[in-house]
Amino acid sequence: TYRKIKEGKGEVTEKELEQLDKECETIRQREIIDVDELHEPSELSADGKILMGPPTLTRFEKARIMGVRALQLSLGAPPFIDIESYIENKATSLDISMKELEDRVIPITIRRVLPNGDYQNIPLFDFKE
Repeated sequence: TYRKIKEGKGEVTEKELEQLDKECETIRQREIIDVDELHEPSELSADGKILMGPPTLTRFEKARIMGVRALQLSLGAPPFIDIESYIENKATSLDISMKELEDRVIPITIRRVLPNGDYQNIPLFDFKE
């Protein structure tokens, strides 16, 4: 295929033909990889540094955390903040979970995964605002 592409571009001189033969032979001599080596996923650790993704929570991570925490609150879990002022304003469990997320008091860990399976577990406290 490589030879056909090169020869199809027009007249080929004797010197170019020799070079083309050398390149084709180099291609034929390449080692063929049939199977990739099996990769065992492992945890990446950096002592408080975020190695993957942005140093802040993504909007998808925020939505997931708030949704899960709001569900926990609606099922009777104790809140991590003082909710006396929220009771007077008739706040929902979603409002309380938003405030807990802003204050970073929810004890939760985010797992970010790379395409090869390696991952990093990041506590919520390590994220910037």
